[in-house]
Amino acid sequence: MRILSGIQPSGTLHIGNYFGMIKKMVESQDDGELFAFIASYHALTSLKDSEALRTNIFEAAVNFLSLGLDPNKSTFWVQSDVPEVLELYWFLSNHTSMGLLERAHSYKDKVAKGILANHGLFSYPVLMAADILLFDSDVVPVGKDQIQHIEMTRDIANTFNVTYKKELLKLPVAKVDEEVATVPGTDGAKMSKSYGNTIDLFATPKQLKKQVMGIVTNSTPLEEPKDYSDCNIYKLSKLFMNEDELALLRDKYATPNMGYGHFKLDLLDAITRYFEPYQEKRDYYMKNPDEVRDILSDGAKKARVVAKGKLELLREVVGLC
Repeated sequence: MRILSGIQPSGTLHIGNYFGMIKKMVESQDDGELFAFIASYHALTSLKDSEALRTNIFEAAVNFLSLGLDPNKSTFWVQSDVPEVLELYWFLSNHTSMGLLERAHSYKDKVAKGILANHGLFSYPVLMAADILLFDSDVVPVGKDQIQHIEMTRDIANTFNVTYKKELLKLPVAKVDEEVATVPGTDGAKMSKSYGNTIDLFATPKQLKKQVMGIVTNSTPLEEPKDYSDCNIYKLSKLFMNEDELALLRDKYATPNMGYGHFKLDLLDAITRYFEPYQEKRDYYMKNPDEVRDILSDGAKKARVVAKGKLELLREVVGLC
């Protein structure tokens, strides 16, 4: 089973990103053949700063390698290092109706939020379809907001197959994890950079402490027991503590004169311990950028072997060779 996952080079990651997507992607390396790429072409729809994009691509590679993406278990590359995807994108564009793209929820939502409407943004689903179909992907893990894009990919692939009367493109299946919990931010709302309520991965100790100590709590007086059941600190602690540790934390909530500041320090310690091995790996990769580039280069070579084989077949079918 081939699993394909695209990674946005979107800068700083937070623990919501980790538990919502990254952790499960890393675990999927044991479920099948993982193809994972950094979506550099897709990033151009929103990021127009070249230096920022280069930095984001490199840091995305470092972050995902540090968090457990294993180049010996998976194929990991930068999208723009496999240019065959753009050729397939053009093939598929000629089998994609305007009506299909006009129904895309993501495009409408982004334009409604003030993002400039352009062809790249409009045809984003076709490039996503090319990413998936180029590698004969069986499964594509996505959030619920991306299900429509997988359905569009299947529609485009089916139209292409019907046109040439051959099963040339494999129809992928979306994998949606129904058990993904919403990770609360420091204000209790869903953790999101746009809300400014994140606890960042790989923050400095000072930055991490500031974010954790900024978690919003209620105003229960210090001398009274505290209710853990709807407390943001406890909800976040459940991500990092085992049952014995949580039991001790619940006892502290029930103890008079134990304040939210104490609970926050316990959470801070748990987060630090959890990510300490990943931080060490990240420090290593940041000091060895050539090794990171070599990993991505090797991944691109592996990916291109598959991509070139697929394009050779499709060029012949459409009449270009």
